[in-house]
Amino acid sequence: MGVTRVKAIEEKEKPEEKKVKPVRVEKELKLVVRVAGTDLDGEKSLIRALKKIKGISHAMGKAICTVSSFDPKAKLGSLGEKDIGKLEEIIKDPVKFGVPVSLVDRRKDLETGKDLHLTGVDLDVQRKFDIKKMIDMKTYKGVRHMYGLPVRGQRTRSSFRKGRVVGVVKKTIKLQMKKEEEKK
Repeated sequence: MGVTRVKAIEEKEKPEEKKVKPVRVEKELKLVVRVAGTDLDGEKSLIRALKKIKGISHAMGKAICTVSSFDPKAKLGSLGEKDIGKLEEIIKDPVKFGVPVSLVDRRKDLETGKDLHLTGVDLDVQRKFDIKKMIDMKTYKGVRHMYGLPVRGQRTRSSFRKGRVVGVVKKTIKLQMKKEEEKK
């Protein structure tokens, strides 16, 4: 064995000294963040967390991140109280902050005439009122809603058969049922 080889073996046998890595001090992540009346996971990215709010799609979430100048990949839990307040303001009135009107869910609302964006419980309540209004006006869609039938032109021959008595009762079975009723 050569001298260089012996040194190499000895160096391998020595316990390696552990290098100390600098520890990054990060802000504390909030695990649950309440935005627009919804509890969201603070460990998810901002754009994914916003999609959990009822009424906010991927496109709307992306637009909100762009307008608010927040990084869409940043964790929601790392935002401060002021930032969350700013997010809530943008969600309540996105057109005011520059979100395109095409992303808003109630353009030219019948009652107010304004472009509104509803989220959460407000969206559910308004949808129920809209259906109730259609039923009261006895529009085609309202009548279909009233009878529990499909509203948007789907076929009903083979679909939407759940919850009703479906099928053909044969003549022999009818006769048997009548006989059983007479015996009682």
